[in-house]
Amino acid sequence: MEQNKKEKELLINHLFNASPELVFKAWTDPEQLKHWYAPDGCTIEFKSITVKEGGSFHSCIHDPIHGDCWIMGTYQEVVVPEKLVFSMVLTNEAGDSLRSVEAGKPEDWPEEILTTVTFKPVGNQTSVSLHQTVGEAIAKQTGAYQSWIKMFNKLDSIFKG
Repeated sequence: MEQNKKEKELLINHLFNASPELVFKAWTDPEQLKHWYAPDGCTIEFKSITVKEGGSFHSCIHDPIHGDCWIMGTYQEVVVPEKLVFSMVLTNEAGDSLRSVEAGKPEDWPEEILTTVTFKPVGNQTSVSLHQTVGEAIAKQTGAYQSWIKMFNKLDSIFKG
């Protein structure tokens, strides 16, 4: 089933109480990512991560209810501290890509998602815009949308320290 191009894609904006440099680092430093880049009740580990254009990552979100979710991606654009563009593909632990349904996603979940994150200074704060090439409706249905909101709230609490 082809995704309807008229369907609204996932777009989330969030204002963080930190500089673009600090927020960008939180998105690219594996030590910081471990503290916020997983939905509530879950943890994340990185098998590998190299944040640079052409670099890649292989991570696993450990979910006590739904099991492990392995993801690989490639960084297509890295502009410090303004922009990150990376692909996301569902895989197994060995790094072999899986069809969405094999990974427990709905049939119409995209096989590859492009994620674009922009960081814009707003006074002493940073406006982050997250865009993903997945329909907003299916992202809400699967909980992906809600997970981003919760992860952004976790990151907020780190900056509020």
